[in-house]
Amino acid sequence: MKLSGLGAEDVRIESEERAWSGFLKLCRYKVRHALFQGGWSKTLDREVVLRVPSVGVLLFDPALNKVVLVEQFRVGPLVSDDDPWLLEIVAGISEPGESLESVAIREVKEEADCEVKHLLPVSNFYVSPGATNERLMLYCGIVDASSAGGVYGLAEEGEDIRVHVLAAEEAWQMVEDGRISNAPAIIALQWLKLNHGELKDYAQ
Repeated sequence: MKLSGLGAEDVRIESEERAWSGFLKLCRYKVRHALFQGGWSKTLDREVVLRVPSVGVLLFDPALNKVVLVEQFRVGPLVSDDDPWLLEIVAGISEPGESLESVAIREVKEEADCEVKHLLPVSNFYVSPGATNERLMLYCGIVDASSAGGVYGLAEEGEDIRVHVLAAEEAWQMVEDGRISNAPAIIALQWLKLNHGELKDYAQ
């Protein structure tokens, strides 16, 4: 349902230029858009980090009632004077021609060395719409966590990823007290708490 009646046709892109091309790509736009009370905005300067679609996967073992999370270094918290090792869900970006489901299964194997038995869609959302076009498809992956653990990741991509297996209740508490502080993991774990009972059918 659209609340405002406004859409992409109510935006005018006056100019677009590539400002940076590295691991991330940055574009600079000059745009005007229709206003809620009529008329048009002034010309706005906006910079957007361009990203391909990404996925996040919360790994859950309903038989053991445990989640599998990954810990790795992130530079963002470092430059914010925060702990740069975050506890996260498995995540990754798509390659050309690759389905999001395939990305999810591949990343689970690369980052956690787990096999996905069932892949359940959770949500599809913009990560930070004021700064990037990145949209993340969030899944819950049903796995056998009985032997999960270790350190994984692709060395050629500089990945150093430690796998943690936690009781679902412990993970929820870590969200409550702020020890889990990244949005995809928080959203996924809150979804799990809401839908926990319905996942018992996957415990076989």
